[in-house]
Amino acid sequence: MATIQTSMRLDEKQFSEAKEILSHLGLNFTEAVNIFTNMVVLNRGLPFDVKIPNQETVAILKDIRKGEGLEEITLDDLKKDSSTK
Repeated sequence: MATIQTSMRLDEKQFSEAKEILSHLGLNFTEAVNIFTNMVVLNRGLPFDVKIPNQETVAILKDIRKGEGLEEITLDDLKKDSSTK
């Protein structure tokens, strides 16, 4: 299979966070982009739903962007919560 080299403009912080998450999954960024590209071809579109959010979701997203209504939670909190179910 022939390959090409391309470039992208990405938000630096998001890129760094994505690379860290992907490394925990055993992937590098290029491998993840290749998986995404293959899924676009396979699905003949984006491999997830893209929808216009309803008003409630829009309001919540605005609050999040302003840093309002957020609750700090740790991984330990999540583990405790899932073990009680």
